[in-house]
Amino acid sequence: MDVYFFDCDKTLYDYDFHKRLPKLAELGGVSQYRLASSWWAGGHERAAEIGEYSTSEEYLEAFAEVTGARLTLAQWQEARKAAMTPVPGAIAALHEAATLGTVSLLSNNPIPFKDSLPVLTPEIVDVLQDNDLVSAVLGARKPERRIYTRALGRFGVRPEDAILFDDSIANVEGARACGMHAFHFVKRDDGTFDTDGMLDALHAFAAR
Repeated sequence: MDVYFFDCDKTLYDYDFHKRLPKLAELGGVSQYRLASSWWAGGHERAAEIGEYSTSEEYLEAFAEVTGARLTLAQWQEARKAAMTPVPGAIAALHEAATLGTVSLLSNNPIPFKDSLPVLTPEIVDVLQDNDLVSAVLGARKPERRIYTRALGRFGVRPEDAILFDDSIANVEGARACGMHAFHFVKRDDGTFDTDGMLDALHAFAAR
């Protein structure tokens, strides 16, 4: 069995934190500076991405305590979705990969992201079939070696039978260091994405 792992942010979906932050500030009634300096600069989001909070409720309660912004999950989703734009060619590649093997997300994100996938990523949730691995569940972030070994273990697959598509060269190199195939997905200076390269890598992996 072959497994095709896809990153989410800046791979399947373009992501702009500078669109998310003002929406969070608006919905939470606190300044962008307070949010960024307390939650993100304070390391709380990173902690959430490695499983500090096991439920969305725990995450949102901690977010409120740290920042003063009390959000519902729907509001959190609204702000997150405002920062995400589908990359049609990458989504098409995921759909094609699903005809060749098993597809899965492999994304550095907290639990609310996993719980919100039907809202945030309606273009891919059906094809994923609950293969929605996020770092918060796996207890490690890319490019740590253990996130790859744990992801592979979920599918019982050898490293050489898996490929990762990711915008981060560090994450790509981490996957390769574990024996996986990997493709560095880039956004060009003109704002377009190398979806042709992604498809070429996908087909080369499938035909190996």
